[in-house]
Amino acid sequence: MSTVIQASTELDLEDATVARKKPDNSTDRELVARLVDQARAEGVELVGENGLLGRLTKLVLESALDGEITDHLGYDKHERFAGNQTGNTRNGSRAKTVITDVGPVEIAVPRDRDGSFEPKIVRKRQRRLSGVDEMVISLAAKGLTTGEISAHLAEVYGAEVSKQTISTITDKVLEGMAEWQNRPLDPVYPVIFIDAIHVKLREGQVANRPIYVAMAVTVDGERDILGLWAGDGGEGAKFWLHVLTEIKNRGVADALMVVCDGLKGLPQAIETVWPQAVVQTCVVHLLRASFRYAARQHWDAIAKVLKPVYTAPTEAAALERFYEFAEVWGGKYPAIVKLWEDAWAEFVPFLNFDTEIRRVICSTNAIESVNARIRRAVKARGHFPNEQAALKCVYMAIMSLDPTGKGRKRWITRWKAALNAFAITFEGRLTLTTR
Repeated sequence: MSTVIQASTELDLEDATVARKKPDNSTDRELVARLVDQARAEGVELVGENGLLGRLTKLVLESALDGEITDHLGYDKHERFAGNQTGNTRNGSRAKTVITDVGPVEIAVPRDRDGSFEPKIVRKRQRRLSGVDEMVISLAAKGLTTGEISAHLAEVYGAEVSKQTISTITDKVLEGMAEWQNRPLDPVYPVIFIDAIHVKLREGQVANRPIYVAMAVTVDGERDILGLWAGDGGEGAKFWLHVLTEIKNRGVADALMVVCDGLKGLPQAIETVWPQAVVQTCVVHLLRASFRYAARQHWDAIAKVLKPVYTAPTEAAALERFYEFAEVWGGKYPAIVKLWEDAWAEFVPFLNFDTEIRRVICSTNAIESVNARIRRAVKARGHFPNEQAALKCVYMAIMSLDPTGKGRKRWITRWKAALNAFAITFEGRLTLTTR
């Protein structure tokens, strides 16, 4: 064993005196500094094969395993008399390589005579520590393929992990996904955003398939993804009716507002499930659809003229601003004018509401931030072999949203004013019962 590793287990009397006089974190820092300095003096790298972190990981794991077998047998190492009394003794060790966050580490796993020892820190047949599984799932959530993840682990950590093993690791999320998809929901949501993301599936030939996404704002001001559904063919109001009915069956008796795109038949599908819900066309979708009919060099000018329409204080003012837009751009882009005219009935409802409600509905950080993460993961993959693979990728992408929790805190701190506005506007319908 290297003198660097021996140093980590040989605190002399002077070290013990320092430990009594100083806080624990000071002692830890001094010990770490000594180990790093000694490693540098011996030319030992911090990471990589035979690096300091790998050796320390080996020491910690083997020490923990020695402690486990001592607890299992009931006597310390070298106490042979006690072993003879219990009828079971140590029986050497076997070498085993486990993949860790610092790379592959070879450890000696102790054995007992009757084979009853079941280690916990590194279980039998376990070849990876939990951190590696989490790393693989995190990389998959960003859209990396199994081959790319395998190459990344080999390049950065020197760990040989097969594509099949990586697929097995990511398949672990499927059980959690099924439970998540069928969990009970709140009885009422102030706002539900619905949208579809298109992915490419390779079924005979590559074809576009929609993944339906529903996201709600809860009465506590949190964002909650209600579920994911894989559709067949193009996005359709009939399938949305199926999705919304399933959401209702999971406990959602009422939705105050449902924000969606301008898909034909969708307002009727929403009304069938929640008759009192206000159907609101997503302004971001409306703008994006408008740009599809315009040349790229005119986008900024069109956006500037349309902004007074969706920020108008009243419906009458919005209509006046829209006429001004039609007068300027209607001759060049009549399809944009028709698009807004067709969507007008579902566009104007929020103009009658409090500004706090408008802010929640028009926030591009709501469904758009979710869509952006999903699109990034899907684009990185290109296409998927089947529907389950696509759903797994999208699920992992949304589960990795807001890992620090800062986004959630921002939403909650800005929510109280909007909650009051919803409670007054939709009096009697917004209960504060959460799941």
